[in-house]
Amino acid sequence: MRSQPTRKSLPASASTHLSGQNGLAGMTLIELTVVILVLLSLISILFIGALAWKRGSDRALCIMHIQAVQKGVRSYANINGFGDGDNAPNLKNEVIGLGRFIAVTPICPGSGTYSFGTTFGVNTIPPVGVLYLQCTLAAAPSPHEPSFYQDW
Repeated sequence: MRSQPTRKSLPASASTHLSGQNGLAGMTLIELTVVILVLLSLISILFIGALAWKRGSDRALCIMHIQAVQKGVRSYANINGFGDGDNAPNLKNEVIGLGRFIAVTPICPGSGTYSFGTTFGVNTIPPVGVLYLQCTLAAAPSPHEPSFYQDW
């Protein structure tokens, strides 16, 4: 009968190096901490991006409200024969309300407040290029005011 070849075993230091001190494979506490920090960094970048997106969408919706009210005021003035600077009694309520040009009073999504007719008065048709509805966040870092409204 032939003798079976014997297997050479690895030195103790090599087996400890490959599988850890206790023979189990895994991550050290430092490696785990680094992985958690990387994940937290990526999540924080995601939140910063989402916040910027939210601010941009709030600004866009606010500008859409301003534009809709401006169009409503212009339409009301054209239908009823009012010109720029004319006094239109109860203008805000003629433009905004159920069955009107705008169904409900707009609310700024960015927590600003709207003021009606601040430049010429609530019951005055503003000249072209002057906004009837203005937001208090018009001077914010991302202004809630259209960049171009001279022909509105």
